[in-house]
Amino acid sequence: MIPHLRRTFSIGVCAAAALLSACAIGPKYVRPDADVPAAYKEDAVTAPISPAATTPQAPPAPGWITAQPDDDTRRGSWWTVFGDEDLSALENRVDGSNQNLRVALAQLRQARATVDIARASFFPTVAAGAAADQSLTSANIQYRGVAGHTLPDYALPVSASWEPDLWDKIGHSVDSAQTSAQASLGDLESLRLGLHAELATDYFNLRGLDAQKELLDQTIVAYQQALDLTNNRFRGGIASQSDVAQAQTQLQMTQAQDIDLDVLRTQYEHAIASLIGTPASSFSLPARRTQWSAPSVPAGLPSALLQRRPDIAAAERRVAAANAQIGVAQAAFFPDLTLSGSVGLETSKFASLLSGPSLFWAIGPQLVGTLFDGGRRRATVDQARAQYEAGVAAYRQTVLSALQEVEDNLAAVRILQQEAVKQDDATRSAESSLQLALNRYQTGTVGYLDVVYAQGIALSNRRAQSDIARRRADSDVLLIKALGGGWQ
Repeated sequence: MIPHLRRTFSIGVCAAAALLSACAIGPKYVRPDADVPAAYKEDAVTAPISPAATTPQAPPAPGWITAQPDDDTRRGSWWTVFGDEDLSALENRVDGSNQNLRVALAQLRQARATVDIARASFFPTVAAGAAADQSLTSANIQYRGVAGHTLPDYALPVSASWEPDLWDKIGHSVDSAQTSAQASLGDLESLRLGLHAELATDYFNLRGLDAQKELLDQTIVAYQQALDLTNNRFRGGIASQSDVAQAQTQLQMTQAQDIDLDVLRTQYEHAIASLIGTPASSFSLPARRTQWSAPSVPAGLPSALLQRRPDIAAAERRVAAANAQIGVAQAAFFPDLTLSGSVGLETSKFASLLSGPSLFWAIGPQLVGTLFDGGRRRATVDQARAQYEAGVAAYRQTVLSALQEVEDNLAAVRILQQEAVKQDDATRSAESSLQLALNRYQTGTVGYLDVVYAQGIALSNRRAQSDIARRRADSDVLLIKALGGGWQ
């Protein structure tokens, strides 16, 4: 009767395990909602900046694809829209040489290995071994025929154990590990996008300084000519000593500004070297005047950011991971079933180890559940739920920040375009005013102070014109980054 009951119990446990293996404990994951407008505010802004502004909008720059929901087309080398070969050559060195990217890649491999570790729990654990030992029993043990004898024992056991995933605890653990790995991929791509954008802005800032330095070099030549003219007029008794002093001061002050640009340019050069994984001491970028045109970057729909921004993707995946952890915590309220067994050969005489009578085996299930833990499991569930709620809030904040970045840079692109038109007009006016002041000074109509004032105004406007061009390039880079760049 007992063997019959034992077999019946074993069959019942196995049947229950098969039936309950489909049971899933824990909340079903639903992607959290986020407040996303139907269109960007800047799309509705109409601010004509010139008669040309009424013409149809220019087509997107080559290599750029309009953002669309579920867009799975990789933009790739987005920096090529600027048409700068030096920039493209530097950008191509980031992926293979930047050390921060290598750290992120190693972290991604670590996260993917964690998935494999979690998935291994679906399978049984099998162990095998071989043992040989000698033991001496006490001679003072009564009623035993082996008292005082040395007993050899040889064994070749194989054991196996398996825990059926009755309540989807292992499944939730795998889901959590998988979504965390996907979040790590998002972190990697977000870092990659940020590094490429940082390199582009550093490059444009450096080239902006090159343009400023070329402008100052030209201005120094003009100021030197003005100083020579004033000296000649002073020697001829036409100009005063104060005119010479003013011309000399203007020249020296501009020379000092020219030298001062080298400090910031050197720092940008060193920053670029670090981004491409090169020691700053062995990297240099020759000065070059760069003419770039601002690309037309289509913003697309705000909802596309949910698919295109790697940081949003990473935040959403972390919410999914936190949701899976709730299921893991809730599964702890149910008992765990372990099926284990062993088989092997064991004998006291090595010669008979491989004989049939040496065979032994054992098999049996074990069902274990926690009856009391002082509220630990309930607190673990509360902790998992709080982590999930924090993840939802972080996800929504990431979406809000992304929308802000796009709106900020759309506004910057539009406003800087307007400012560039006005600054071009102001620069032309300042140049005309300077030429008039020089002509009037040569005829003796005005003093040299008027020339100095006109020179300062003209130089200030030319520098502002150059700086706006740099800022427009920076804004285009930051807009591309805000829209998700090359994220797939």
